[in-house]
Amino acid sequence: MQDRTTTVTDLKEQIKEFMQERDWVQFHSAKNVSMALACEAAELMEHFMWVESADSHTVFETKRDAIEHEVADVAILLLEFCITNKIDLTEAIQTKMALNAHKYPVEKAKGKTLKYTEL
Repeated sequence: MQDRTTTVTDLKEQIKEFMQERDWVQFHSAKNVSMALACEAAELMEHFMWVESADSHTVFETKRDAIEHEVADVAILLLEFCITNKIDLTEAIQTKMALNAHKYPVEKAKGKTLKYTEL
């Protein structure tokens, strides 16, 4: 399976089957999965803690496997959250990207890191 050949639905089905086989669905409330997602995101960030931005690329290359595992954990939990709460991830992303395009018009935001309220 690779990004260019696998759909979000394919991934959701694989994750859903994994959860059901282990009878874990009972533990996957919005609260529990969102907290687990935040914990996994923190584990991803931990690899870069106390590293200068310029050095983060080197850290990534030396810890690539471990970092990819953390990325996978974050993605799996995000998809579990979507499954549990019946969120269409593609639709949610498209809606949010449209809102972001409105808040961050190219002519005001290009090359800037300012929040939309400061543009």
